[in-house]
Amino acid sequence: MTTPSSSTSVTETPVASSTGAPREARTGSLIGDGLTVAKRNLIKIRRVPDLLIFTTLQPIMFVLLFGYVFGSLAGSGASVQAGYREFMMAGIFTQTIIFGATITGYMMAEDMQKGVIDRFRTLPMHPSAVLFGRTLTDVVNNIVVLVVMSVTGLVIGWRVHGGPVKALWAYVLMLFFAYALSWVFAYIGMRVRSPEVVNNASFMVIFPVTFIANTFVPSQNMPSVLKTIAGWNPVSTITQSARENFGNLYSMQAPGQTHAQIDKQTAYTWALQHPNLYTLIWSVALLGIFLPFATSAYKKAVAK
Repeated sequence: MTTPSSSTSVTETPVASSTGAPREARTGSLIGDGLTVAKRNLIKIRRVPDLLIFTTLQPIMFVLLFGYVFGSLAGSGASVQAGYREFMMAGIFTQTIIFGATITGYMMAEDMQKGVIDRFRTLPMHPSAVLFGRTLTDVVNNIVVLVVMSVTGLVIGWRVHGGPVKALWAYVLMLFFAYALSWVFAYIGMRVRSPEVVNNASFMVIFPVTFIANTFVPSQNMPSVLKTIAGWNPVSTITQSARENFGNLYSMQAPGQTHAQIDKQTAYTWALQHPNLYTLIWSVALLGIFLPFATSAYKKAVAK
């Protein structure tokens, strides 16, 4: 007869993987397994030229297009157009990293559709390693994009006037916000049926959100309703933060206009007055909500 203690010990015996190692022995290796998944994703980008070309050429196209087309609308003087290029760089950075975060959702949906997640399920790996590796990959991708855009911006006349420490903080804050947003799209990617749905749904949401903001035009000049939305839009605050830290907030200063007047006009809400703090609050909130949501959705997906 089997005693209760012996029955319990049989139930708790670790299940051996194909390599002979107990599955529980690998449950604590989130970082190691996540880095392995991230390496797999980066190798995939390197081996697919289309992904690499899209990652590097799209930022260059955006900077040149907005810099010269929108810059020509800002005014006819060379100094006015140069000022607008400095003004719009923070907005271009913000828009690009936000759209870049959608790659997480697209790739997760694609892996689900192609059965890659099912193959991961059979491996003795940490259950959250796939999500960690996927979001980490997109951080690396965003770093590459920011470097390419920064170099392109320098070529067309953009300059950093706030010092290296503030500039570094601007980049870190943008990457952190993009990382938090990637968990949102990771959750969406596992809840939809195809990668195309992720693209269509994200475009419908992100496109208006990035334009009802101070990304490319001063939001204080918008109609009252849009002005209020823009004033509390996290896209506006991360753009405002980047402009302040890069020292580009006064690049479109009109003759006779003081810095104090510009500060009062551009920072007309509490969020815009404290853009660094407000962006951090949004980033932490998104991580706090969607990290467990995405993890739970992934565990349910692999348990089927």
